[in-house]
Amino acid sequence: MPKLSVIIPVYNEANTIRQIIEKINAVDIDKEIIVVDDGSSDGTGKILRGLRMNNLKVIHHGSNRGKGAAFLTGLSQASGELVVIQDADLEYDPAEYMKLIGPVIEQKADMVLGCRFTKGYHGLLVHRMGNMLLTFLVNILFGARLNDCFTCYKVTRREILNSLHLGAAGFEIEIEIVSKVLRRKLRIAEIPVSYHPRSYSEGKKIRLKDGFWAIANILKYKFS
Repeated sequence: MPKLSVIIPVYNEANTIRQIIEKINAVDIDKEIIVVDDGSSDGTGKILRGLRMNNLKVIHHGSNRGKGAAFLTGLSQASGELVVIQDADLEYDPAEYMKLIGPVIEQKADMVLGCRFTKGYHGLLVHRMGNMLLTFLVNILFGARLNDCFTCYKVTRREILNSLHLGAAGFEIEIEIVSKVLRRKLRIAEIPVSYHPRSYSEGKKIRLKDGFWAIANILKYKFS
């Protein structure tokens, strides 16, 4: 079984960071856990400094640089053949890694997306509608047939990610990855995953303005 690098960009997730790392560590697979603390100010960094695990790497940004910048820092330190992006907020379940990496290992897909919306959805309606609109736009522009291109769960080989020459600093890293994979006509498979969205009061960070920013970036990666 190829080694899996789990990259966790984290910003102000003191309430959940320890729990998500424990969940990842419980998955019976050869793995390394790379956490990039992106300038957290809520005690996340202190918690991470107190953790001692042989397969855990912790990197601290001195300031908040964005999810994309944190992911790319983690990617630069990864050694696994496979890579998965993991949010720190418990919305996604690491127990589903095995079914996500299967199509890549079996060479049936170059990238696997964990599709959130085939098992029903119980979060904010505006997020579901926004995701549908943005995914529709991606499908039209890139000639794709995706259901959920903005999922956190993206699994692929590390060499593919390195070959994409990624550079997005913020949340637009999600768009950049999928757009560049589609432009290269690589094979994307979608696998249903469970999803437990949190509310704004629980720390949800995505806002309406992020949707407009996403549209601008979809157009940029299509036509640049």
